[in-house]
Amino acid sequence: MITLKNICKNYDKELVLKNINLNIKKGSFTALIGESGSGKTTLLSILSTLLKPNSGEIIFENVNYNKIKNIDKFRQKNIGFVFQFHYLINYLSVKENILLANEKASLAEINNLLSLLDISKLINSYPNEISGGQRQRVAIARALINNPRVVFADEPTGNLDSKNSLNVFNIFKKLSKEGVTIIVATHDKSLAKLADNIVEVKDGQL
Repeated sequence: MITLKNICKNYDKELVLKNINLNIKKGSFTALIGESGSGKTTLLSILSTLLKPNSGEIIFENVNYNKIKNIDKFRQKNIGFVFQFHYLINYLSVKENILLANEKASLAEINNLLSLLDISKLINSYPNEISGGQRQRVAIARALINNPRVVFADEPTGNLDSKNSLNVFNIFKKLSKEGVTIIVATHDKSLAKLADNIVEVKDGQL
């Protein structure tokens, strides 16, 4: 689904990624692991189109990223993002936070997602009224509301306890079985074992 060919990325004179070659299959659950500074977050950013490499090719289902004219529209149609911090707006309800990502989403679509994530009772709650694990599930629902083909998550369990971290990874595994491609950057090797594939980044190389 996504193929990287000879990807290199540098910041000023520091080479962060060195000739990365990687193939992500459709519907797979891939965990990118590595120590802080290893280059895994940079790799995730390049895979998700948030960052351009200095050289190399990125192919999304036979389409070169460089040939995509409107990258913002491409992201909105194909990609969902989940970050370490949920970035929910406290004065908006769970439903309203999700609608920010897709104002045309129906109540039925939102309810289906919240049911999938086991938080359907929270639809009218506010972020400061629910737990950290529940807030992260709302963030996942927001990432899924546009029916993305790929979901990228950068340290999505960094602010969660072990129980909620496991719940989030189990949700990702469930989603991948339903055909959503999941790519997660994490420092937690025990959680990474739940993924179909583990890609270790060390000193800018795989």
